[in-house]
Amino acid sequence: MDFGLKGKRALVCASSKGLGRGCAEALAGEGVSLVINSRSADVLETTAQEIRDQFGVDVVAVAADVSTEAGRAQILDAAAGVDILVNNAGGPPPGVWTDWERDDFIKALDANMLAPIAMIKALVPTMMERGWGRVVNITSRAVKAPLPALGLSNSARAGLTGYVAGTSRQIAKSGVTMNNLLPGMHDTDRVKALDENAAETQGITFDEARNARRAGSLMGRDGTAEEFGAACAFLCSVQAGFITGQNILADGGEVNATI
Repeated sequence: MDFGLKGKRALVCASSKGLGRGCAEALAGEGVSLVINSRSADVLETTAQEIRDQFGVDVVAVAADVSTEAGRAQILDAAAGVDILVNNAGGPPPGVWTDWERDDFIKALDANMLAPIAMIKALVPTMMERGWGRVVNITSRAVKAPLPALGLSNSARAGLTGYVAGTSRQIAKSGVTMNNLLPGMHDTDRVKALDENAAETQGITFDEARNARRAGSLMGRDGTAEEFGAACAFLCSVQAGFITGQNILADGGEVNATI
């Protein structure tokens, strides 16, 4: 299926690897030129060149921290006028409720709520003027079914979800859609870190922790970045033009809910 995106331009945040890279590659496969971002310049440039070589699209790489005002300014300078915004940032560390103080919550809010909101406010107005645009926010299945160890993430991403719920409906008539894509357990560094934390907490090996988690999943495996990226590209497509304000799970059915 042709998603009707050839010639569009997208900013994909935190996209040197993992789910962000999966989204960037899926969009590049549809002929979308990219601005990609991460904090690690060397890994980012390697990713940028690999995408250029594989898909033949223009890729601008910006090494900056999207959770800071200075970092966002660098990214926005390169991404002015994009048609598509994919918001993404690494999640805060796991723990228990007694671990977290005010500063921990501020860091989580800056990265996983306030930074995406700032990017939306900066880039969506131009999309609205042109009468077409797409925003996809990578959040977490924990928005629908909170995970006890991810209290910081639960809080910050739930806040972003509330913001998007109202904002998406205010801009709907402009031709700009805005949705959240909620990953479950995918084969990424983030999930590896969670398995490492589980292994340490339970006094078992990493392989034991990972295998036990996978064995308990409905599909018996983790999702892939390619699968997640394809879902993101669809939400950006012309075919998805009547989908907005939604929280779409890509979690292998782990959230057990009828609606």
